[in-house]
Amino acid sequence: MKFPAASISYCRNCERILSPPTTWAIVRPESQELLAICLRKLKGLNKVRLTEAHFIWTEPHSKRLRVSLTIQKEVLTSTILEQVFEIEYLVQHGQCPDCTKLAAKNTWKALVQVRQKVPHKRTFLFLEQLILKHGAQKDTISVKEVRDGIDFFYSQRSHAIKMVEFLGGVVPVR
Repeated sequence: MKFPAASISYCRNCERILSPPTTWAIVRPESQELLAICLRKLKGLNKVRLTEAHFIWTEPHSKRLRVSLTIQKEVLTSTILEQVFEIEYLVQHGQCPDCTKLAAKNTWKALVQVRQKVPHKRTFLFLEQLILKHGAQKDTISVKEVRDGIDFFYSQRSHAIKMVEFLGGVVPVR
């Protein structure tokens, strides 16, 4: 028996899924965590006994998740009814609150300015490779190239301090 589609909210930017009511979680496709989020969206599941739940394969780009449920319920004295349901979830694209803040302009709270007064850009190319190698850019909101340097924008002061400490460890700073 196939039931109408429920919906799951998915943030394209950070690839997180809304775990109701307000938590956004990073989950792998067809994982146990995603299955738990899908089952929490169903009403009335606490009135029956869930014996099995698993994903049914769908195309990754189809924006649909299909879940097969096997439930049991005692209908009469010592008579148990077992039924298999297929539920289809529609993956709706939206934005989590963090990505909404990032999408709005001028939301940065801290700025790290890197400057060097030389005619060549070799140091900045080396610095870019080090930043990418160590993953130091993960908290950066945006990067802007300016005359004689680069500006790194952050949503929190602690992220900027972490970048300054990283820069101090890999290149001479003042």
